[in-house]
Amino acid sequence: MTADIWLPFAADQIEGLPEGLAYRFWDGGADFPADPADCAFYTVPYLKGMEVALRPLPAMKSVRVVQTLSAGVDHVTPGLGALPAGVRLCNAKGVHDASTAELALALILASLRGFPGFAEGQRREEWRSGFYPALADKSVLIVGYGSIGAAIEDRLAPFECARVTRVARSARTTERGEVHAFTELPALLPQADVVVISTPLTEETKGLAGADFLGRMKDGALFVNVGRGGVADTDALLAELESGRIKAALDVTEPEPLPAGHPLWHAPGVLISPHVGGSTSAFLPRAKRLLADQLTRFAAGEEPRNVVLTSG
Repeated sequence: MTADIWLPFAADQIEGLPEGLAYRFWDGGADFPADPADCAFYTVPYLKGMEVALRPLPAMKSVRVVQTLSAGVDHVTPGLGALPAGVRLCNAKGVHDASTAELALALILASLRGFPGFAEGQRREEWRSGFYPALADKSVLIVGYGSIGAAIEDRLAPFECARVTRVARSARTTERGEVHAFTELPALLPQADVVVISTPLTEETKGLAGADFLGRMKDGALFVNVGRGGVADTDALLAELESGRIKAALDVTEPEPLPAGHPLWHAPGVLISPHVGGSTSAFLPRAKRLLADQLTRFAAGEEPRNVVLTSG
């Protein structure tokens, strides 16, 4: 049998791919490009949803690597049970850092400085002058301090924040300073003016930002989610927004896409972008470089980078 490599881009569009591999193009269309049983390296089509991501997995009896082009892998993990033991599931660490961090900063600034109101004022031909909150002198809490969280801190650096506090699943020390554990959140949340969620969706983080989490945020604080919608409890968030106690800027929601008529669309103090943190002009060159590197390692019999889980 041939060892097929499934890619969501044509192989001739990716510089640096190793020779001697059988490249098959599949971007989630109805027809598979070849027999899934012959696939050794499966690149999950980007932004095509869980149904597409999982569709070929049960037939992939020879697959050795499953590569996502997203930082999160929650749309793929439900299908791991159908795979042979020892399959490496890899994420796209590094591909989305710049774009997602850029959007996080944009959401923070737009919400604090009142951009949604300015846009509405422009539509109504109203001059809405006044004083608005600045990011300068604010305390920012980053929940989910991986490569994206670190990239967000990089972009906060010029804005003269009073303090940036880092939180991850477990405590550690980095060259930037201390990273606190999730268990310390109850004490940290009341100190933050801006709380940024950049953690992936896992069993541990699902519903992490629930009623207790949100209730501990200080009055007037801003909740920003560029991670996954399921990390926040939507009902609890709606309750806080409708009370007017906090504000929110969300690139991700639960459910997603957010359906017409959902109360989150018109909740007071909320700014919503349609999950565009990673889908920018920066995506393609970084994704292609990742695939070229991973497949060069694969062809050489080396361990792939960014292994998140191993099946079996």
